[in-house]
Amino acid sequence: MSFSLALLVAALLQQVPRSQHGSITQRVGITDIAISYNRPVARGRELFGADGIIRWGRVWHPGADSATTPQPWTVIFSRAVGVWHTPYPGESSDVLRVTVTSEQGAHMEALAYYFPVVTPDSALLRLHWGTTIVPIWIKPKA
Repeated sequence: MSFSLALLVAALLQQVPRSQHGSITQRVGITDIAISYNRPVARGRELFGADGIIRWGRVWHPGADSATTPQPWTVIFSRAVGVWHTPYPGESSDVLRVTVTSEQGAHMEALAYYFPVVTPDSALLRLHWGTTIVPIWIKPKA
């Protein structure tokens, strides 16, 4: 077997993850905010609600590896790193909980985080998947 054929076979045997890695960083004042996550893809599935893959009332880590109406969301910022998206590591790892109301927007096939508004002392972070957008205003301590 030639070297190039061996490389081709090796490449074909590696499975490409269905949820690709994504990251975003944003400086707000003197604070750098960094989000690193895997991006699940909708692939025609119902995403949120009683029949969705993410059911209301359950803790969900918005990432991957493994039409809604506005809902109040509790966004949990956790100090737990290097953990799988389920099970939830528990309240003892929580740093902050924020209640926000979701919005509706254009369909986003792959989960995305982005900062559409940045001011000298705050930023609007949006979690967007399907037609659901979860806006989170962030104002770092000076």
